[in-house]
Amino acid sequence: MSPPLRVLIAEDAVLLREGMVHLLRRFGHEVVGAVGDGPSLLAAAQREKPDLVVADVRMPPDYRDEGLRSARRLQAEQPGLAVLVLSQYVEQTFAEELLEVRRGGAGMGYLLKERIGDVEEFADALDRVAAGATVVDPEVVRQLLARRRDPLSRLTPREHEVLALMAEGRSNAAIARRLVVTEAAVAKHIASILAKLDLPPAPDDHRRVLAVLAYLRV
Repeated sequence: MSPPLRVLIAEDAVLLREGMVHLLRRFGHEVVGAVGDGPSLLAAAQREKPDLVVADVRMPPDYRDEGLRSARRLQAEQPGLAVLVLSQYVEQTFAEELLEVRRGGAGMGYLLKERIGDVEEFADALDRVAAGATVVDPEVVRQLLARRRDPLSRLTPREHEVLALMAEGRSNAAIARRLVVTEAAVAKHIASILAKLDLPPAPDDHRRVLAVLAYLRV
């Protein structure tokens, strides 16, 4: 069982916000705040210094990308802060921008709100983001895969599967279990993916994140 987290929730829909408060407490986490707009999110995060922020992409006052912009600002101000952003629909630009923000050990996630209904899956995503992983909703991955070709045309079908699971934030061990192969085989596939995407080792770049960005881009 993962250690309890100090979580701040930002969601303008009252019923959903209260539902998440109840759900997080059920899993043993401490909810340090539950707010409904961008300015309140920033103020509460600066005051409470949470481990994890769960925020809607679209919130008052502008109902455009207030949650996303707040997430970017908070991670710049509080290195190591994990952020899980929620969206009603698949919004490609938001997924790409969130991954662009992710640097260092801070976890970042982008989930569709419908995923909250799958309690175990939502709790798993929270734990993985809090642990520093990058998590992208499986439905986002599926829809974006249908639209993408280059530079992924050089990948084999199995490499596409591995990269899709990487985009969901899965570890090598989790990918191996899902595909019923060895971790050594997964590592070979990932090495091939990185080579085909022209991502050589570099001291300042997280190559798995860069590979996922390539996967999400047109």
